[in-house]
Amino acid sequence: MAAMPLHTRMLIGFSVGAGLGLLANVYFADAGWLDVTVRYVADPVGQVFLRLLFMLVVPLVFSALVLGVVEIGDPRSLGRIGGKTLVYILVVTGAAVTIGLICVNVLEPGRGLPPEVGQALLAESSQRAAEIAGKREGVSGIDLLINIVPRNPIGSAASGDLIGVMFFSLMFGIAAAVVRTEGTRNFVGAVQGVYDICLKLIGWVIALAPYAVAALLFSITAKLGFDVLVQLARYVGTVVVALAIHFFVVFPLLLRFRGGMSPVAFFRAAQPAILTAFSTSSSSATLPTTLKVAEESLGVPRRVGRFVCTLGATANMNGTALFEGVTVLFLAQFFGVELSLIQQVSILVLCILGAVGAAGVPGGSLPVIAMILVMFGIPPEGIGLILGVDRFLDMCRTCVNVTGDLVGAVVIGHGEPEHHAEAT
Repeated sequence: MAAMPLHTRMLIGFSVGAGLGLLANVYFADAGWLDVTVRYVADPVGQVFLRLLFMLVVPLVFSALVLGVVEIGDPRSLGRIGGKTLVYILVVTGAAVTIGLICVNVLEPGRGLPPEVGQALLAESSQRAAEIAGKREGVSGIDLLINIVPRNPIGSAASGDLIGVMFFSLMFGIAAAVVRTEGTRNFVGAVQGVYDICLKLIGWVIALAPYAVAALLFSITAKLGFDVLVQLARYVGTVVVALAIHFFVVFPLLLRFRGGMSPVAFFRAAQPAILTAFSTSSSSATLPTTLKVAEESLGVPRRVGRFVCTLGATANMNGTALFEGVTVLFLAQFFGVELSLIQQVSILVLCILGAVGAAGVPGGSLPVIAMILVMFGIPPEGIGLILGVDRFLDMCRTCVNVTGDLVGAVVIGHGEPEHHAEAT
């Protein structure tokens, strides 16, 4: 008999943990054994899972960003296509994250818990979070700009300063793309090996997710009861609304005004790739269909379609970046952590950079989300809330990711000589 799919096992873990936690909350809320079970069984299982994710943050972010920039290549050799692709990725991903942050602040899916309950949960988790990485206090705008450049990249990695690690990785990647020597090629090969190893380790860690989900959900629902499920439904709704706005508003505007194409014609032609993305939840697995649609159905010049769609399958993650931003702010609201505008802008920047080299495997963005949570003093245990519903949200955001690649191919290809030659 075939092994049960991971997302099915995660859903079972979510159901078991939430169900047992609700029963414990209703019938045994004041029982002493419940506190013992949470403290010595459920919490340790969840903490081990979170620490395994934190363990992978630095090597994953460094290798993914270096490779992402190297794949974009030297602008002098790639010319206008490479430059336009980079600008498109940064602008459209920034728009996606901004939409997500606006939706969270307007809809406030994490609000609703009594403030004292949120603060109590925060107090229980803040000490453990602080042990992994330093808690961020409010910083001014000028401090934020200065702190982007790390004094010591190794020190930034050790202290959980993800912005510093990302900046150093981007600079390293740019230099590796410009310097074309045998030593550089060997180094990039070694970085590719580190990235491949990180993906394998993530696969092993995510295999433990069903048990971690059950443990984390049991701990939270045993304390909060049905309130947590109501807010989880509001979170799912917020993510879907934000993705829909980006999908049905931003993409059509780009197609109409920058791609010279009817949005209706585009979505009709792109339907095979969109459906494949929804069913597989993988931009990489959808890539063959994406390339075929770009060249045969959308009329994108071959060299443009292959470059933009292949690079986009790993670097252009609009939906993933939006999801990360919504998740971080939702959990901040859930635990009663107030974030200033400057801190929210910091989260936006982190999500944009994190999307450049997002791992194309299930759970590939979890280490980055976990570290962002800790950076801003938000209990990382909250990840257990979203894992149970992540499969459906993964299907939705992968549709946005793949559609963003095709929109980018149309927009960038529209200005190329081959496109105009074919049009005439």
